[in-house]
Amino acid sequence: MTSALPATPPRVPRSRRRIAALLAGVVGAGGALVGLPLVVAGPVAAAEQGTLVPGSAPSEALGAGGAVDYTVYLPPGYDEDAEQRYPTVYLLHGRGDTQAAWQRVATDLDELIGTEAIQPLVVVMPDAPWNDRGSWYTDSAYEGSADSGTGAGFQVETALTRDLVGHVDATYRTVADREARAVGGYSMGGAGALRLTLAHQDEFSAGIVLSPAVYVPQPPADSSVRDHGGYGVGHELFSPERYTELSYPAALAALDPALPVHLFVAVGDDEWANPDPAEASHDIDFESARLYNTARRVPGVTAELRVMNGGHDWDVWQPAFREAIVDVSSRLRTEPTVPWDAELLGSAGDDRAGGILATPDGGTTVALNLAGAWAGSQPAGGLDVVLARRDADGATLWQHPIATPADERAYGVVAGRSGTTLVAGYTKGDLDGKHAGSTRDDGFVAAVTAAGERAWTLQTGDPAAADRFYALSSDGAGGAYVAGYTSGTIPGGTSAGDKDAIVGRVSATGELLWLRQVGGPGEDKALAVAPGPDGSVYVGGVAGQGMPGAQAAGADDGWVARYDGAGELVWLRGVATSANDQVSGLVARADGSVVAVGHTRGALGGASAGDNDVFARAFDARGEVLWTTQTGTATDDRGVTGVAGADGTVLVVGTTYGALGTPVGGVDVFTLALAADGTPGAVNQLGTRERDGADEWDDANLFAAPGVDGAWLSGLTFGAPFGAVNAGAGDVFVTRVELATGPGAPATAVSVEATARCVAGRAQVSVRALNGGDQAVSLEVSTPFGTKSFAGVAAGKSAQQTFATRVAAIEAGEVTVTVQEPAGPVEVVARYAATDCAA
Repeated sequence: MTSALPATPPRVPRSRRRIAALLAGVVGAGGALVGLPLVVAGPVAAAEQGTLVPGSAPSEALGAGGAVDYTVYLPPGYDEDAEQRYPTVYLLHGRGDTQAAWQRVATDLDELIGTEAIQPLVVVMPDAPWNDRGSWYTDSAYEGSADSGTGAGFQVETALTRDLVGHVDATYRTVADREARAVGGYSMGGAGALRLTLAHQDEFSAGIVLSPAVYVPQPPADSSVRDHGGYGVGHELFSPERYTELSYPAALAALDPALPVHLFVAVGDDEWANPDPAEASHDIDFESARLYNTARRVPGVTAELRVMNGGHDWDVWQPAFREAIVDVSSRLRTEPTVPWDAELLGSAGDDRAGGILATPDGGTTVALNLAGAWAGSQPAGGLDVVLARRDADGATLWQHPIATPADERAYGVVAGRSGTTLVAGYTKGDLDGKHAGSTRDDGFVAAVTAAGERAWTLQTGDPAAADRFYALSSDGAGGAYVAGYTSGTIPGGTSAGDKDAIVGRVSATGELLWLRQVGGPGEDKALAVAPGPDGSVYVGGVAGQGMPGAQAAGADDGWVARYDGAGELVWLRGVATSANDQVSGLVARADGSVVAVGHTRGALGGASAGDNDVFARAFDARGEVLWTTQTGTATDDRGVTGVAGADGTVLVVGTTYGALGTPVGGVDVFTLALAADGTPGAVNQLGTRERDGADEWDDANLFAAPGVDGAWLSGLTFGAPFGAVNAGAGDVFVTRVELATGPGAPATAVSVEATARCVAGRAQVSVRALNGGDQAVSLEVSTPFGTKSFAGVAAGKSAQQTFATRVAAIEAGEVTVTVQEPAGPVEVVARYAATDCAA
């Protein structure tokens, strides 16, 4: 069974709403820090506070006696653990401002660290007084001019990227690696952050670019970019050639995709509007959108864009920074990322996954939605479907295009009869030779033989409306079940309003046996389909205003239905709360039951953990609920599809912004094992440091299929697995995962030592917990003399704590270390001997 979510019309990204909701609900934790406390007020006062420390970095680039003055934010707990090292973020101020401008975000950092929305960070805020505070953070070639009364420029770019970064890494416990380093700024500082991120990929892996003063191809005549010598040469205060040389288009053209970078761009919707219509394209909101749309198309670059309510001031920059630091923090790494054993496929265009099928010889057949040429396949239109048959070593045996000059997109691959492969989706063109002049989407199913030749093509739908197939499953007889939507009326159907869900059956020879339309007054879609018992079929999806037999409960409701072998509706059940809910995948089980997989903002199987939670709900053949499991983090977690295992177990596959397992990047793919009764088991989180499994709008693009030895996954990635290079904006990954099912016996790789000793006549108990596993864990050490919690103890690292007893003698005892493993908490006990310090 394969399933995936469709692309949708442009709207506000859910990632934006997710982060905004998360930040709006932030509540700090109690505690205090000895040192130079930050003064906070209101609800934030309860959060543990970081410290602001002044510093100065000697800089040869600035000449004899030159230095970069700065203030550094050290996170709460920095002085408590001499072994912990931190990622670093550099924040650049705007023209005419000082390092003090950025210090206002210290309370935001306290909040976000305290609630674990971001990891603890060292944040450096340098002062930039050069060129009368208009250096633009460049290496200026300006020599000064007596006529203008301005002095020579400075080598600011080198001073920051070489001298300041080196000083910070030598002075503070930072991780001296690009993967642990980002730079941000606003206005002139936004332009500087963009320059440093793109031109110094070896130093920075991400940039926070707020209201950037960047202009393409040249700044307007009245821009202050021309006035300070940052882009000057010789005695010329501003050189157009120098500006072009240091511009972001030039940096993007020279970018090394093997060192990927991420940009978070934000701007206000009330930026100053240039009164000269000829200069309107240089308004900073326009330029920010141009930057985003240019950068996101460059291999090796991923980007986010936010348009905030406000102008060129802190009403925009502060909330934008809060969103940006959550996004960027999730990408910064203090430990080497575990290499992801996956294969990368795709063109230089923006590609999407279209489904995967495991073959009996251990190979796969993969459907690719390609926006460009790939491996000998030349594009026929805007987006083409290419079906590729691969052996167990990943070598392509054949590839077959399913394409017209218009767009096609695939949403599933299953096995047909006599070695054929069936693929389904939608086309805007004439795919079967019977729809000349077609301009509306039609659903299609195509069959390709074992030799890679087209056997037949079925194209169907309302000629005057859009129709799409979004899901495909085998019918067990060489044919297939399909599901999707129509925005019109199919033969024999009746429109209920807006879009309606459709479900049908196609024979092994390409005959449409039946097609049914069902819906309510809102926008309804079928997103998943799976075979039921006795020739029946299960279908599920999302409804905008309820479905027949399932009254609307929230803004969007999930639903599951069963149709019999003749295509008659047997039952339909809502899977809904008063919040948004969606069924995205269905997993058929051998006993005739089905497990619906999706996401909810409400409480379907337990209390909501935050934004969207993953859910799985099992129905028997009569439509009765067997069990419901709900799990998630405080961020956005979504179940997408799944694979059936042995004895009724299910492997749920989805996407997460959080830490269901060990996080890797911005958005990760996860697998969650469920026992036959829905009890959650092992969680595996995988991907790149970029967005995986979902597009910019958080619509999933992820497929799963059972294999000979495990399960196969295929989906969208904006990054690249270990040893590969992203070929375009979006590529397709293929990987195999273990088909782990259900919870096993509690186990942990954490070992514990406890020792009692005497110090200055007093007894102490020292505890060392070593994480011998391959993923970070959180744990709590409990002794008769106190407890201590440790978050995110990395693989191969130790958590150590000494407990003073204030007495001279203690009896033999034990310590308990509770390890938060994916399958649940595991306790490890260690004993210590009796000690008498007076003896």
